[in-house]
Amino acid sequence: MRALKSGFGYLCLAAAVWMAAAGARAAEPAPTKDFMKETKEERDARMKWWREARFGMFIHWGLYAVPAGEWNGTKYGGGVEWIMNYAKVPAAEYEPLLKKFNPVKYDPAQWVRIAKDAGMKYIVITSKHHEGFCLWPSKCTDYTVASTAYGKDLLKPLAEACKAEGITLCFYHSIMDWHHPDYLPKPGWETNPNKDANFDRYVGHLKKQLKELIEGYGPLGVLWFDGQWENTWTHERGVDLYNYVRGLQPNIIVNNRVDVGGQGAAGDFGTPEQTIPAKGLPGTDWETCMTMNGTWGYSAHDLDWKSSQDLIRKLVDIASKGGNFLLNVGPTGLGEIPPASVERLAAMGKWMKVNGEAIHGTAASPFGKVSFGRVTAKPGKIYLHVFNWPKDGKIELPGMESKVTKAYLLADPGKKALAFTVSQPGPRVVEIQVPAEAPDADASVIALEYEGELKVQPRLPDTMAADEKGVFTLMAEAADIQGTGSLAFEADKKCLGFWTSKDDVPSWTIRVTNPGRYQVELTHACKDGSAGTPFEVRIGRQSVKGTVSATGSWEKFTTGIVGTLEIGRGGSPRVRVVPLEAPKEGVMNLKTIRLIPVQ
Repeated sequence: MRALKSGFGYLCLAAAVWMAAAGARAAEPAPTKDFMKETKEERDARMKWWREARFGMFIHWGLYAVPAGEWNGTKYGGGVEWIMNYAKVPAAEYEPLLKKFNPVKYDPAQWVRIAKDAGMKYIVITSKHHEGFCLWPSKCTDYTVASTAYGKDLLKPLAEACKAEGITLCFYHSIMDWHHPDYLPKPGWETNPNKDANFDRYVGHLKKQLKELIEGYGPLGVLWFDGQWENTWTHERGVDLYNYVRGLQPNIIVNNRVDVGGQGAAGDFGTPEQTIPAKGLPGTDWETCMTMNGTWGYSAHDLDWKSSQDLIRKLVDIASKGGNFLLNVGPTGLGEIPPASVERLAAMGKWMKVNGEAIHGTAASPFGKVSFGRVTAKPGKIYLHVFNWPKDGKIELPGMESKVTKAYLLADPGKKALAFTVSQPGPRVVEIQVPAEAPDADASVIALEYEGELKVQPRLPDTMAADEKGVFTLMAEAADIQGTGSLAFEADKKCLGFWTSKDDVPSWTIRVTNPGRYQVELTHACKDGSAGTPFEVRIGRQSVKGTVSATGSWEKFTTGIVGTLEIGRGGSPRVRVVPLEAPKEGVMNLKTIRLIPVQ
């Protein structure tokens, strides 16, 4: 092990020496094959295991686990793996964490068992996060676990434990690096930046490290990139890096954050973060990554944990929309997964032991919204995930045209058949008789077996009626979303969020029985500095314009009147909220629209 000289200045000096030694370290060769041109059959074969897995564990672990969300007496919220950024810590002041990082309680076999018992099929761990620290003894830098008080490779025993338990090992790797002397742009808080930084040379370093990971710990399932948003990273670099890593391992899967997006973007799957797209991302492989509390890295003071029921239902919701769920844990500086995370994963595992077949290997629901919960599907079976157990003992599934041969509860060891009927003529509705008590308060699953090819009647958009006072209340959760896929329902805030594109438009269909003039009332939140986006609320040919006002934060909601418009007689018009300009950061967080009749 080479000794780590103290201070960022040494790294800058090393970089200068490196530059002076022309040709001493040859650049990695350019890729010789365009892997983005694979056939559909080749892609389907490569993506097969990942599509069937549906559930994986994200692990955020690094030097940031030592301060655990606190720096010089100040506690930070949000993702505390960003504490170097939040507290504006220069690299030289951050480096002493190396000697404090000593995860003597690290038990990779236990970590893998926790994941496997939860029903997870793969693990994605941060080989290197934005802070630049490496969990393996890279030959490309001394800023690694080899220079810590612990001193031993953290990834090799995890790879061995995954192989022993049949779990697919994957690595997260940050493109952005706040510590490396050649990374550009330099963090604004860095007090001793390398004036001779060369980003091309940094990319060569990045590739060498990825080669170490693939050749030293592979074959890997996924390379999960992040930190691609700074202006030094380009689409061309993204395509090049995608082809480079697939040149090292052709069957590897790479997420979309290898690229900056846009037409012809590289990457194999989308990565909505902390949210579940209202309709999934149809036609695209995707994976929601999410924390159990409010942070990815370990925080000693963030105790705002999601309930196990919430996490189970999020898993079901994601699977019902054709996505994967990558659920995060943030181990401590000692190497332990927090007990609150372990407890929730154990509860999920208990549910998955009974109902896992309704998650693994399933496809998105072919049905529209259902009143009881969610639906997943696989050849020969439909799974009804019941969140709202009926008081009248009846579950209804409209639109099922295929012949149903049997219905039963997955929680019933004997798979005793449940009585069911199919309404005819007219729209086909399968009505299932169920016990008075739900087998599982979190989500009870009914399996429907059917013959032949699955056939489902197309459904018209759900229409919303006015209440007894004639008021239409259009909730965020009921919105139909068209556009880029970034706008999504945030379950925690019960609003539409991540509205970063003017091309994203939410809409609702209403059933009008009382034509006339209606006030348009909107409940929204918008952070100061991001307000000002003009928008229209359109109903048929009528519209009213407004401008998004600041409310103080994305979590602070306010209610106000946008204007008044006329709604014509009869029919089922659509209510649409249309941004008129690109937003600064986001249009708004939209909770509800109310249409109030004017007397």
